[in-house]
Amino acid sequence: MNNLQSLLQAIDSFVWGPPLLILLVGTGVYFTFKLGLLQFRHLPTALKLVFSKDKSSNGDVSSFAALCTALSATIGTGNIVGVATAIKLGGPGALFWMWLAALFGMATKYAECLLAVKYRKVDDKGQMLGGPMYYLRDGVGSKFLATMFAVFALGVACFGIGTFPQVNAILDASHISFGISREISASVLTLLVAFVTLGGIKSIAKVAGKVVPTMAVFYVLACLSVIIMNADQLGAAIQLVVVSAFTSTAATGGFVGASIMLAIQSGIARGVFSNESGLGSAPMAAAAAKTDSCVRQGLISMTGTFIDTIIICTMTGLALILTGAWQSDFAGAAMTTHAFAVGLNSDTLGPLLVSIGLIFFAFTTILGWNYYGERCVVFLMGTKAVLPYKIIFVGLVASGAFLHLDMIWIIADIVNGLMAVPNLIGLVLLRNVVIEETKLYFAATSKDKHDAVIA
Repeated sequence: MNNLQSLLQAIDSFVWGPPLLILLVGTGVYFTFKLGLLQFRHLPTALKLVFSKDKSSNGDVSSFAALCTALSATIGTGNIVGVATAIKLGGPGALFWMWLAALFGMATKYAECLLAVKYRKVDDKGQMLGGPMYYLRDGVGSKFLATMFAVFALGVACFGIGTFPQVNAILDASHISFGISREISASVLTLLVAFVTLGGIKSIAKVAGKVVPTMAVFYVLACLSVIIMNADQLGAAIQLVVVSAFTSTAATGGFVGASIMLAIQSGIARGVFSNESGLGSAPMAAAAAKTDSCVRQGLISMTGTFIDTIIICTMTGLALILTGAWQSDFAGAAMTTHAFAVGLNSDTLGPLLVSIGLIFFAFTTILGWNYYGERCVVFLMGTKAVLPYKIIFVGLVASGAFLHLDMIWIIADIVNGLMAVPNLIGLVLLRNVVIEETKLYFAATSKDKHDAVIA
């Protein structure tokens, strides 16, 4: 058993090693420059589009609901636990590399969500079908790459991010903060997941559209409270992040020290893990949006990476650095809880805020990934397999309370990384489609503006 675990850990380190990280960031760098720094120049427009209605009737849910569904899957334990893990391993400099991965990742997210809308189809129940498996099959012309992506993504939904880590985060937080037994929490959680997911994308989007913005604002305000109470050290904290990104960080307190390479690797890996740019998950939600323009949806979708990493992960990171929690002996969720307890000067309020954040973020992640898994099942086996899949998924959520296998977490990590490979190949091969669609859209919008001025 130990030998198998060692083998899986070696595979995991290889999958999430420099080759994949270089490919992920490299794809973002390529699109950033080929699209003329689109994510910087058009971010204000993209944020404006998030809240404007598209009059199109093609699609299942509004663009805002599609974005919230995608955010429900990405804003999760990674924003609270992942940031703490990255800084514990790579030092404050890891936060800088997280920012860099996110800024380039916005271009990748734009490209993959643009392609999702361009190549989407309608299933026999009238619902939208889209995502990497469709642009790999119909755009690239590779059924093999499409199937490979769908199998890996289904693995992530059932055995990875979609179930066990989130279930355990919810049960642990409920037990520690509210004293609720794992069995009761598991029963309530299973019923809630069944109730929401059986309603399909419209039901998931409805819940995500209310819970995600509310929880994101709640969590950002909680972090801001910590930052404001330690505002006198904010300049020094930001300076520490930038300096540590390019110099080795010495060991202090509970921090063992880190090289520049470790800061880069942990920052980029956790950043990608948190916002999922390039992994191919968000395009499945983007494809359901009511829109006639694939570029418009691409712009809206790229704001997801901005919100997830540049805003929420930054807030967590600054709270950890300002309070000195990163130098403590704590790790993961315990480190973030310690930061809130110190920052808010309260041993009860701090842990409570982190627990509530974890519970809701983890719950919405389960919902988002349930939908992604469903889209993969439809691609692989047709709509008839949706109900059996949902029953199995709910069963996995229920069993997550009683599973404590380290191996499942390692397998989840491996499958998560493997999912990115076919998707990135597709993005590279379809790069000219992305560039062409972008040029046409902006040429048309500038003509419309010009005509409006003349009129």
